[in-house]
Amino acid sequence: MWRTKPLDAILATAEKKSLKRSLGPFQLTMLGIGAVIGTGIFVLTATAAQKAGPGMMISFIIAGSVCAVAALCYSELASMVPVAGSAYTYSYAVLGELMAWLVGWALILEYALGASAVAVGWSGHIVGLLDSLGMHLPHALTVGPKMSFGNFLEGGEPGGILNLPAVIITVAVTALLIIGTNESATVNAILVAVKVAALTLFIVLTLPMITGHPEHFKPFAPRGWGNPLDGKGVGVLGAAASIFFAYVGFDAVSTAAEETKNPQRNVPIGLIGSLLICTLFYLLAAGGAIGAFGAQPLADANGVAYAAGSPELAQRCLEIGAHAPLVCSKEALAYVLREVSHPVFGNLVALAATIALPSVVLLMMFGQTRVFFVMARDGLLPTALSAVHPKFRTPWAITLVTGVVVAIAAAFLPVGTLADYSNSGTLFAFAAVSLGVMVLRFTDPKRHRPFRTPFVFVVAPLSILGCVVLFVSLDDKSRILFYSWTAIGLVFYFAYGFWNSHVRRGVVDVHELDDDAPPGSVAPMPGAPSPTDRT
Repeated sequence: MWRTKPLDAILATAEKKSLKRSLGPFQLTMLGIGAVIGTGIFVLTATAAQKAGPGMMISFIIAGSVCAVAALCYSELASMVPVAGSAYTYSYAVLGELMAWLVGWALILEYALGASAVAVGWSGHIVGLLDSLGMHLPHALTVGPKMSFGNFLEGGEPGGILNLPAVIITVAVTALLIIGTNESATVNAILVAVKVAALTLFIVLTLPMITGHPEHFKPFAPRGWGNPLDGKGVGVLGAAASIFFAYVGFDAVSTAAEETKNPQRNVPIGLIGSLLICTLFYLLAAGGAIGAFGAQPLADANGVAYAAGSPELAQRCLEIGAHAPLVCSKEALAYVLREVSHPVFGNLVALAATIALPSVVLLMMFGQTRVFFVMARDGLLPTALSAVHPKFRTPWAITLVTGVVVAIAAAFLPVGTLADYSNSGTLFAFAAVSLGVMVLRFTDPKRHRPFRTPFVFVVAPLSILGCVVLFVSLDDKSRILFYSWTAIGLVFYFAYGFWNSHVRRGVVDVHELDDDAPPGSVAPMPGAPSPTDRT
């Protein structure tokens, strides 16, 4: 289970793909901004406000800082191994099969539940937009049912049945992925412009209101910094653990390293530059929301703040009805503009999110299916899951399975809960990549590195420490879900993956670059027995 997939075999495929080095620091920075800005700030601001109040502004800085050091580690491996499979492939080459399996299994939480979170966020925006236009969907079909299973899982709202809009957008995206669609760079650029324009509009309208309402920032941290050991996942650190979701996507810069001119200089500029700009955008937007409307947590009659995403909070928000606090909104930025007498602009922000967020669902589900696809071709998952549609030439089986999982999660769970579950897997994967960078410096120091992480034995431990701090700052149910999911993954690995691994059988699959290609011929390792030789 500690066997590694030979890095030379993986790189042999990468060498077949020669890409022109044309991206400079500006293009990389713009790429990073486009990939990062979107879901988190539009969707999670209300969740962060319930956990930290105005202190969520510090939470954005903490989450962005952890992302920055993780990004520098990610970039070194991405530049060395520019193939599909992301952190899973890196881990297989450096840390061994068991760790690769755990990372790939954790990436299911990142991508699949991340896609569910975005789908629920999209639902909140389309429902709010329709409401403002006088078209009201039944409440029961816009939220999941009220449910609670101890401290493991809770969410939904009274009277809810399922979040139908979230299911619909998931089904639509799944169909698109099965049919096959090449995302147009032009369309993506337009969607990025739409997101940034909407965020800029919000900032321009709300920032001038800050000076008129200094009281909205007091108390600044009503729930304190948070205690990672109490399992509540609240306070500034608890909000940072949730807000981390708002930065996921920076790996688009890392994976573009092989198309970058002078990657040693330009990749860190693109990464740090895009994260700094995104953090500034987030701080201004959060400051605008707080200054214009307020962002204090909602508490019960005894002054105890409700848990974010809990049925109790949802019930209280329903009781308040119109003009509820920010923490009650499912479309925070648009809601703030409507409440401060800018309903037209609020609808424009909601429309922008409604247009742009489906592409994020698509990208996350695409990433999930490709990680699954590579794991299936490595023999760690059933080969049937890597089946390619005879007409569309896409991995339809795994795409369909992913779509079903995403739809079920989106139908019944609130956005904040889904984001926290997603973050638990992401943080584990990033910590593994950071560890892998240090290990490879010892095991293969002479390997060509187009980009080298600066001060790696300072940056990588900081990345691991930051990921651990944010992980333990998640609430109990998110950590329990991660541990339970990992345990299920280990059972599956030792029952199936360990015995069917292609590397164990002496077979090296070299198709990581061909994301949409069917499993082809495989190259046996030198001196290895035939794959059909069961002795």
